[in-house]
Amino acid sequence: MVDVVRRSVALSILLTLLLAACTQPGPAATPGATAAAGESPRSGGTLTFVVNAEPGTFDGHRETTFALLHPIAPHYSTLYKWDPNDLTKVIPDVAAALPEISADKLTWTVKLRTDVKFHDGTMMTSDDILATYNKIVFPPANVISARQGAYAAVDKIEAPSPSTIVFKLKYATGSFQANLASPWNFIYSAAKLKQDIKYYEKNIMGTGPFMYVSNTKGQDWVAKKNPDYFGKDKNGTKLPYLDGYKAFVITDATAEVNAIRSKQAMIEFRGFTPQQRDTLSSALGTQLAIQEGPWVCVNYIVPNTKKKPFDDVRVRQALNLSIDRWSGGEALAKQTIVKDVGGLMRPKGPFAMSDADLQKLQGFSKDAKAAKDEAKKLLADAGVPNLSFKFLNRNIDTPYTPVAVFLIDQWRQVGITATHEQKDTATYTADRNSGNFDVVLDFNCDFLDEPDLQLAKFYSASKLGRGLNYAGYDDDQLDKMIDAQSRETDPEKRKKAVWDIEKYAMETKAYQYPVLWWYRIVPYLNMVRGWKIGSNHYYNQQLETVWLAQ
Repeated sequence: MVDVVRRSVALSILLTLLLAACTQPGPAATPGATAAAGESPRSGGTLTFVVNAEPGTFDGHRETTFALLHPIAPHYSTLYKWDPNDLTKVIPDVAAALPEISADKLTWTVKLRTDVKFHDGTMMTSDDILATYNKIVFPPANVISARQGAYAAVDKIEAPSPSTIVFKLKYATGSFQANLASPWNFIYSAAKLKQDIKYYEKNIMGTGPFMYVSNTKGQDWVAKKNPDYFGKDKNGTKLPYLDGYKAFVITDATAEVNAIRSKQAMIEFRGFTPQQRDTLSSALGTQLAIQEGPWVCVNYIVPNTKKKPFDDVRVRQALNLSIDRWSGGEALAKQTIVKDVGGLMRPKGPFAMSDADLQKLQGFSKDAKAAKDEAKKLLADAGVPNLSFKFLNRNIDTPYTPVAVFLIDQWRQVGITATHEQKDTATYTADRNSGNFDVVLDFNCDFLDEPDLQLAKFYSASKLGRGLNYAGYDDDQLDKMIDAQSRETDPEKRKKAVWDIEKYAMETKAYQYPVLWWYRIVPYLNMVRGWKIGSNHYYNQQLETVWLAQ
């Protein structure tokens, strides 16, 4: 244990179909993303990388930020994971095989590996999986589970033997397999959770490829190879390849770029702006590799519906109508990582509305003047023609600062004064989660194009949305709509159900709404091998297959 002082075939066919529907367009890459022809992975060396924020706690079940996953995910395993060599496939992690699914698709039986050790030397059993998933799916009243809503289909979980875990569902859902591969679902020790259900908020003790060594707040996070890690590569070589890694906490955007340019760090996994990419490319030439592609990530404007005047739907609608997303996307794409206009689902993704349909919704019309005029009228009707409020944001330059500056200017054009308050991630998270804000620039980033994931934060705040719905509203009708789309097995009917939710949540109620969707660019030293970019900055961060070419 490490105490951290600071805080079956049928299934294969089914899964293939699911993933085919959810796979993102392939990313662009330069040589170095994978091993060159004839190259074999080398063992040894320390990977250095940048992370530009720190999490409020160390609990993957609670937190929603990359600032937790990037330094901490390598300490843990999950039940299933996305294949680091082919990010369109789900493969077992501590599971021994893909699940066995009953004919009615309501019982999922998972056989577990029997050779998995926690970092304190104890063996992992089904008790640990049971305790982990009960914490995620059925959290106690005093525990936050940020993605509880994504598991609304689960009725109960059982552990009939030390090497078997069984999930019983209330209804069949196509997203369950993918959700079992969530990178957030760290496997925790049942003993530690019994000792203290909040143990993992301040401590690290997993079964992953790397063991915790140290961390210094605001400076770094250090880890070493786990000699007892169960994983092997296709040739039978024990993983991980690396001796360890060191994550540097660097919050200044210029300093981040300089860390890569000076080779103090080899990579920053989240993403850089086009200008930062070009700066590094000019400085490092062939020593730099670049991968980029679409991103299942978007910023949200979240008004606090429990505070006046944001309890008035007209005010919330006005905030949305004020924004000219189309011109904003063109301008911001040149300077930061946001790009595409979309609704609650990723633009051009499998569940996205057409642009023509999207433009019919409030806030998405290309007639910016008419929309702004309507916003002014709504504010006047609500009695706040000169609305002013504090706008909570993270102190992360990319893309939070430029997106906020854009929004503040858009609101200014309709008579709204928004005072920009940027705070470090831990403080921002605490204020956002506790409702200590007027309006907050939030985010909704996931590891898959899947409505059960993207819509989880729209559940009622006092129910399945607890820990994720920061707008603070309760809406039984919306809850029923989200449940209904999850149960729908006809793909076209499900899309229609999702679009109905988008219109209701973003326009009719204007609870919370996206700004612009992100585009991911990762430039890094080409000595880093065995890592592939995905459609998100969450999965493929265990680092077990990463190796250094020199």
